[in-house]
Amino acid sequence: MNASIVENRSHPRLPDLLGAYHLANQAEKGTPVAAVAGLPDVYRGEVDDPAAAFTADTVLLATPPGHDLPAACVVLKAAHDDRAPEIKRLWVAPEARRQGLARALMAEALRRAAASGASAVRLTVWNWREEPLALYRSLGFETVASWDERPDLLCLRKPLRERPERAPSPASEDRIELLTPDAVRAHAPGGLAALLLDAVDSGASVGFLSPLAADEAAAWWTGAAEEADRGVRDVWAAHGPDGSLTGVVTLVRAGAANGRHRGEIARLLVHRSARGRGLARRLLAAAEARAAATGLGLLVLDTQTGSPAERLYRGTGWTAAGTVPDYAADPAGVLRATTLYYKRLG
Repeated sequence: MNASIVENRSHPRLPDLLGAYHLANQAEKGTPVAAVAGLPDVYRGEVDDPAAAFTADTVLLATPPGHDLPAACVVLKAAHDDRAPEIKRLWVAPEARRQGLARALMAEALRRAAASGASAVRLTVWNWREEPLALYRSLGFETVASWDERPDLLCLRKPLRERPERAPSPASEDRIELLTPDAVRAHAPGGLAALLLDAVDSGASVGFLSPLAADEAAAWWTGAAEEADRGVRDVWAAHGPDGSLTGVVTLVRAGAANGRHRGEIARLLVHRSARGRGLARRLLAAAEARAAATGLGLLVLDTQTGSPAERLYRGTGWTAAGTVPDYAADPAGVLRATTLYYKRLG
C-alpha cells in the first residue's frame, strides 16, 4: 500500500510539521531555539499561517499507510522572475522515516512542476545533510552555480526534459466548469450568493460592505447572468465532491472598440472551507485559458494591497502596474490601497 499524498495548505497538521522542520534546521545551523515562538519572523509566519505564507505555492502532505494524519510535507514554490520553481520544506517526522515518504513527495512535486510546463526545478540543501543530498542526487539533481551565498549551502537543479501527461483528477477533486447564463441564474440565490457572503464575512474587499444581505448578493449574480447572456461576462464555478459550489471566478470583456483585445479578472472567490487546495489557482488558470482561446491578448485585475491574493497573482505571472492609495473601502468601511495587475497572453 502506498502513502496517501494530498495538496492542502490549510491542513491542521501542517503547522506541526513545519514547526518541527524549522526547529531542527535551526539546531543544525548552530542557532537552536526552544520553541516556535523563538524562530525568526519569516519562519514563524509560515508555522502560524501556512495558507497565507504559501498562497501561490503547492503544499503536499503524505500520510503513511494505515495512519490517519500526515507525517511528511514539502512545498513547491511557484516560479517567479524567470526562475524555475523551487522545492522547499521537505520534512518527514522522525517516527515515519524509512517508509519512502520523502521520495514519494519529491516524485509528486516533480510531476506537478513538469505538468505546469516548468523546464527545471531547483532546491538548496546544507552540504552536511548527507541523506537528503543522496536522495536529490538519485532523482537527478545536480549542483549548479549558487544563487544563495550562505556558506555550506548547495544549490541544485534538475532539468525536466519531458512534460508528463497530467494524471486524471481524483474523484474527490473540485470540478470546475464554465456556467451557462441559465446556470448562473439558478445558482445565484444559493451557492453563488453564499460564496459572496463568505468572502465579505472573511474581510475580502470585493465591492461590498458588511453586513451583506443575501438578497443583495443574489441580485449581483443575477446581473452577472444578464451580462453572460450578452457575452460580456464568463463565469466559472468549482463544484465540491458533494456538489456544493466551492469557488468562482469571472472574466469581463472590455466593451470599448479600442479595448476589445483585453479582459478583466473579477470576483475570484474560494470558500473558506475549500482553501489551501490550489483551487484559486485552478480557477484563475481556467479563466486565462478561455481568454487566450477567444483572442484576448491582455488581462487586468485589481486587488487590495497586501492581501494574500497578491502572492497568488505574482506567483502565476501577473505584473504589478502600480498602487492607488485609498482606492476602495474594505467590508468594515476602512479605505485601503489597491494594486493593479496585468498579464499578457500568448
